[in-house]
Amino acid sequence: MISAGEIKNEAVVEKRQEPYVYYVRNEPIMPAALTVFTIFNKHGRAVLLARGNGIPGAVAIANILVEKMLNRVAKIEHILLDSENEYGKRMISTIEISIVKI
Repeated sequence: MISAGEIKNEAVVEKRQEPYVYYVRNEPIMPAALTVFTIFNKHGRAVLLARGNGIPGAVAIANILVEKMLNRVAKIEHILLDSENEYGKRMISTIEISIVKI
């Protein structure tokens, strides 16, 4: 039988290494939106990733970009909602929002 401690030690949390991925944290929305705007202009796409309390910020950033800054230039390709169970603790929701050029 495998204990939770063994699983915790062996588990590896992978972060995506693509240059167009932005991890939304608990920070002001407009500076983050400008950072994602720069990423979008450089790579032609942007992916917003957020967990827990960062999800409303990710949705706000995506709306600011698609509705205001990049009107008629970009669209939301897909939104992926999921949840993670942290080793028997509570469930944490996650979101991935992909923005691409039209």
